[in-house]
Amino acid sequence: MSPTRIFTTLGFFFALFVIQESAVSLIHFPLSGFSLYLAIAISLIAFEDHNGALVTGFLAGIVLDLSPTSNAPFGQWALILTGIGFLFAVNRDSIADLTSSPITFVLFVAGGVAIALVTYLAFGALLGEQNGSLGHDGKVLLGNTIWTLVFTPMFLPALERVREYSLTARER
Repeated sequence: MSPTRIFTTLGFFFALFVIQESAVSLIHFPLSGFSLYLAIAISLIAFEDHNGALVTGFLAGIVLDLSPTSNAPFGQWALILTGIGFLFAVNRDSIADLTSSPITFVLFVAGGVAIALVTYLAFGALLGEQNGSLGHDGKVLLGNTIWTLVFTPMFLPALERVREYSLTARER
């Protein structure tokens, strides 16, 4: 990733974070909420190549760590999303080209969001955070996964075009 693209991606994640916190988080979805930020971040991670997936995951995690509403230790989201980026980067060749099959891509994004949330809960439990009851956490996880499956196909084509537009000639 070029330095210009890193700053562009970072600015995009800050703008997306503001949209998530000021608009999307105020909507009361049935079965819990929806994290537009995580869905788009994991979609962008899946679009990237090996190094780009790691950098994108790290940048998305750092922006999420800056949330004033987060009680998690600083760096927890960066670690989780970098790990998700690593999983996508390592397995990219074995699962073929995700972008050629939209249904498979949406399933992998929803799975990535679910894995990120489960990992967040596991790390929180290891660090002694108060996560809530198992039933409530399961409801949040199920609701977020369902809403990711519903909304990801809506923003996926626009996200792919914006990402292609942001690439330099060397990165294409």
